[in-house]
Amino acid sequence: MRYFTKIFVLLCFCSQFLHSQSKEIQFLSGTDAEHTKEWDFWITDGRKSGSWNKIQVPSQWEQQGFGSYNYGRDYVTYGKNFKFNDEVGLYKHKFTVPNSWKGKTVNIVFEGSMTDTEVKINGKLAGEIHQGAFYEFKYDISDKLIFGKENILEVKVSKMSADKSVNNAERLADYWILGGIFRPVYLEATPKENISWTAIDAKADGTFRSNIHLKGIQSANNVKVEIFDAKNNLVAESQINIQKGDSLKQIKFSVNNPKLWTAETPNLYKAKFSLKKNKKDIFQTEEKFGFRTIEIRKGDGIYINGTKIKMKGINRHVWWPETGRAVNKNIDLMDVQLIKEMNMNAVRCSHYPPNKSFLQICDSLGLYVLDELAGWQKKYSTEIGKKLVREMVTRDANHPSIIFWSNGNEGGHNLDLDAEFAKYDLSNRPVIHAHHKPGNAFNGIDCNHYEDYYSTKKILEGENIYMPTEFLHAQDDGGGGTSLADYWELHWNSKKGAGGFLWAFADEGLVRTDFNNQIDVNAINAPDGVLGPHREKEGSFYAIREIYSPIKINLKSLPNDFNGNIPVENRYHFTNLKDCQFEWKLVNFKTPFSSESGFDIIETGKIESPNIQPTKKGNINLNLPLNWKENEGLLLTATDAFGKEIYTWTWKIKSNDEISKQFSKSLIKEFPVSVIENDSLFILKSDDKEFTIGKKDGLLKSVIVDKKGKKMTFKNGPVFVNGTMELSSIKSFAEGKNQLIEVNYKNGNKIIWKLNPNGILELYYEYSLSGDYQFVGVSFDYPENYVIGAKWLGKGPYHVWKNRTQGQTYNVWQNLKNSTRTGQSPWIYPEFKGYFDDVSWLQLDTAEGKITIGTKEEKMFVRLFDFYGIYGAEGYPKLPSGNISFLDAIPPLGTVLAFNINDKTESLGPESEPNHLNGTFKRTLYFYFGLPDLGDENKQFTMPKENILTD
Repeated sequence: MRYFTKIFVLLCFCSQFLHSQSKEIQFLSGTDAEHTKEWDFWITDGRKSGSWNKIQVPSQWEQQGFGSYNYGRDYVTYGKNFKFNDEVGLYKHKFTVPNSWKGKTVNIVFEGSMTDTEVKINGKLAGEIHQGAFYEFKYDISDKLIFGKENILEVKVSKMSADKSVNNAERLADYWILGGIFRPVYLEATPKENISWTAIDAKADGTFRSNIHLKGIQSANNVKVEIFDAKNNLVAESQINIQKGDSLKQIKFSVNNPKLWTAETPNLYKAKFSLKKNKKDIFQTEEKFGFRTIEIRKGDGIYINGTKIKMKGINRHVWWPETGRAVNKNIDLMDVQLIKEMNMNAVRCSHYPPNKSFLQICDSLGLYVLDELAGWQKKYSTEIGKKLVREMVTRDANHPSIIFWSNGNEGGHNLDLDAEFAKYDLSNRPVIHAHHKPGNAFNGIDCNHYEDYYSTKKILEGENIYMPTEFLHAQDDGGGGTSLADYWELHWNSKKGAGGFLWAFADEGLVRTDFNNQIDVNAINAPDGVLGPHREKEGSFYAIREIYSPIKINLKSLPNDFNGNIPVENRYHFTNLKDCQFEWKLVNFKTPFSSESGFDIIETGKIESPNIQPTKKGNINLNLPLNWKENEGLLLTATDAFGKEIYTWTWKIKSNDEISKQFSKSLIKEFPVSVIENDSLFILKSDDKEFTIGKKDGLLKSVIVDKKGKKMTFKNGPVFVNGTMELSSIKSFAEGKNQLIEVNYKNGNKIIWKLNPNGILELYYEYSLSGDYQFVGVSFDYPENYVIGAKWLGKGPYHVWKNRTQGQTYNVWQNLKNSTRTGQSPWIYPEFKGYFDDVSWLQLDTAEGKITIGTKEEKMFVRLFDFYGIYGAEGYPKLPSGNISFLDAIPPLGTVLAFNINDKTESLGPESEPNHLNGTFKRTLYFYFGLPDLGDENKQFTMPKENILTD
């Protein structure tokens, strides 16, 4: 994290320092949402309307307590009589400009204003009203300024546009509709003769071309272009003559053996453009760029620098809960780092171009970017659209991270605009149509949204490259990492599979200043991220991280003959695994009655990185010590060439049977065991503890843990979660020092209770099933409101689904009870409730004491309490009976898009099919209630004979 932060700070410093040599900048607003300036403000409607107030700029005025809120889909929610809040905000700000700017060209620049924006300087219109919210625009105000004295800026911003096509493209959308000047406003002063902008095309063979757009050239001059590498070494230069009146010149030359830009190797260069007159520099500007070649080979794939790549991408809106779309560089940096932490290599800037700093960070840290013209299912008019394409492309054309231009979303494609992008983009990037209906492939790429696994497979058998720009909608806990493994394998192994972009990065929760600053996700509309509004990580975040890991390891458990060799696949496109680093750790896990969670590191070792070329397979040899089996766990961590962790894989070394024996040995005191019975119950007794078993059903009815009769309300189990429990026979008998109760059922199911002298109550059960099942196993009841927290040895710390077990690692995890519903306030993760994978033992900390439960067999899922993955009119998927379950199989999770729930999960791929079962399942659970007497005398206090609250 620090490494990337330093790179970005250096990048910004160098850019500002060099840029300031010729172009002088004076901010009228603050520089971002964190560093604002106060302006005067008046709004026509809603909160605080009808009087002059103060407002921070840049900002969204709703977040400053003005106006009213709308969500873009309100027109769907409320129907044909609905109208958006149509507020108009008036801004005033006084400023001065230095006398030294006389004779220069002075522009006022707005980086983003929502939406129709009228600008006046000293009462004079700066130019025509700008329409379109997400685009940088400027006016030449040189002739309207009073130099050295006070000037008045007046800005009129209408939240709704006077142009219906702008409203259709930008307002009828699945995001919050917010008004105001939400990006910075500043003045830029340049000499009358200057370079207004440049467009660069730098190919992988070292060829450098640039269109140099000139302004105000009054005499013969020349332009010199120098190229510097990352260490600021001059690597090439050239110059070109210009004549009076020239407005465009192209220069072309080469750099020998340049370091190429890819998302894996984000090598940047700097081009310095110097406008010269009489051999003196009269203007300079510079651009960061990268050498790389983009090719679309129809019927084949997307190639960068001659290598086929596949997108591991996600959709991102520019967003922060407190400030809406007014953000800052730190948020942009955090988001890029989080995307890369998920081992992704791409981002779609949906559904509008982002602020500039985000693209700068994508350039420097390495992400493939899809830069999108707004148009959420409806398109801009050709007249408006042409202006906005120009503004978008001239601002963004030199970012090497941008691989595609996207002409709108899901039907918001104005076909008249397709050819407009190339007018301003010298590199002629491909244009795509991000569509949600079949038959809309463009330039050989089909981007169709939300196909299931089998329709995806069919598309991949067709003629086009398939790169879905939205898939696996991550509303609630569905989508995202759920089912992703199957989709990714399909794309990775298909010739025409180009990967895709998950929907979406973060829940678009908004701090409602009209409702006591509660965070609002507009019910089902906006909780569709793999992160929360403040970037809280959901379980899908970690699943994606493992699934998209460029180092693929499929070893699920260590075989008995494990010799330290692990098969590995290199899923990088450009990186040899010899450039990564690997380290193993041997660990021992904390025990159930330890006050700590986690593990102790016993030994570590570094590994010689294997020489495995991109997309090839090989092996990695851990070279473990001879006594490695004496430990309890093995960890393997891979880091990339920049020192960033790629992933840590974990394996258990000890079996659950061995772990159970260790637990049993820790209970050093033994007491005689007996059984008594009455008409309805068997009562198993050992010292102070009593366990009652019902004679009619064989279920646990009560637990007493001391002589005073203190109860623990763990009961009503084991209930088999499938089938009936009609009793066939029940009997009690002794076996050595142990007392047993055997229960047989008419369907062949069987349970055996066994009480041991050390206080462990064992439960053996077996059942037979044949067919398709959502879940199988047994359940008990326990009052959820008595629970304080849980600690367990197993996979974690997040819950799982059958089709999303990835991303969870072995450890002793601990979690305080919460009632988080994924995607909803208060976004406390990991969720306490859910299905937990591969649990060896679980300890519930309750108001009644501790309850420890373990298993002797492998691969047990534990279900904790009531929860759902998807919330519609009812919850999905359905839950087993009881509220604490010990399961041999759990259900897959479907997807949901607004009201449209897909609970037919088998359409999402093999992992999402129900459990196909045929056979007999056997498991032994062991229970320990309370804290054991470990033989050390309690010298801290004297236990009261009576507790007035409980006795």
